[in-house]
Amino acid sequence: MAAHTIPLFLDCDPGIDDAIAIAYLLCQGDVEITGIAASGGNVSTAQVVRNTLGWLALAGRPDLPVHRGATAPLAHAADDAAYAEVTHGDTGSGYAALPESAAVPAAATAAQAWVEAARAHPGELIGVVIGPSTNLALALELEPDLPRLLRRLFVMGGAFNYRGNTLPTTEWNVSYDPEAAARVFGAFGTASVAGSAPHPLVVGPIEATEMVEMTPDRWRRIAEGAEGGAAWSGVLHELGEALRFYFEFHEQDGHGYLAHIHDPFVLAAALEWARRDRAANGDGRIPWAETALAPIDVELTGTLTRGETVADWLGRWERPAGAELIRRVEAGRFLEHLTDTLMKGPQHDRTR
Repeated sequence: MAAHTIPLFLDCDPGIDDAIAIAYLLCQGDVEITGIAASGGNVSTAQVVRNTLGWLALAGRPDLPVHRGATAPLAHAADDAAYAEVTHGDTGSGYAALPESAAVPAAATAAQAWVEAARAHPGELIGVVIGPSTNLALALELEPDLPRLLRRLFVMGGAFNYRGNTLPTTEWNVSYDPEAAARVFGAFGTASVAGSAPHPLVVGPIEATEMVEMTPDRWRRIAEGAEGGAAWSGVLHELGEALRFYFEFHEQDGHGYLAHIHDPFVLAAALEWARRDRAANGDGRIPWAETALAPIDVELTGTLTRGETVADWLGRWERPAGAELIRRVEAGRFLEHLTDTLMKGPQHDRTR
């Protein structure tokens, strides 16, 4: 790994906004993608693996290691798992037509891959979870010292003092596997408070990420201005077909003909934070965001609120803050960054 390169492990469940996040990641010339975990959430694990391999094949990156993740939440059998086809379509890719990849998943499971990546890059690995936390929770069973080994963990999930997007008070990634989210929040929060983790866990909940709205006009600008060649234009075309389904879902859900693209923001914030943290003038702030520190947890037993994420803003738990929550997003600035990045396409030789 070159001295300037950022090692990153991505855990996802494509999913339409996950697919945009993957496309954004492929445009980063200074990132070593140590692995991509693909497991159930938006659709089943088998379909998520096919989607991940398909998007990578379309982009000409079948070389990247894709690790098959957990087939079910921690506390449920696979047959009892609920998926989000109404949001992402039966295949999880909206109206996109993905190729069947000749590549196969890597031998290591997603949980094993988390551990291997952290041990290979101790104190350097950036972990990003934009799906359920199941794989990382299982990885903590294999290696409880993961919070110390990672440079920092970024999680897209939760709804703090905000209406949910699944049930009335719950966000999808946490609601799919509340026990896993609780285990991850607890382990990384405890390590942060104890000083054994280099930095606090960062959580991007939907009250912040919903500020990032993709519109048909902006996507048209991205697709028509693409500079990455015919192959990249093909990726953007299929992403546009996926987004068309996502626009329709959001319109039916009362948000208008647009799409909340939660996952690309959290991934981009993680990478830009890592770059700034390495720079001599890094100030520690999360890019394009206002944040606040708090102790957090997940409700596991509530009849009406199972899966709800809770932050103790008033100190009633008498616990130190172990997480940095993104409260607001500078959506306009981030969207311009995303637009420019996707238009330029993959920058395999780019350094910063």
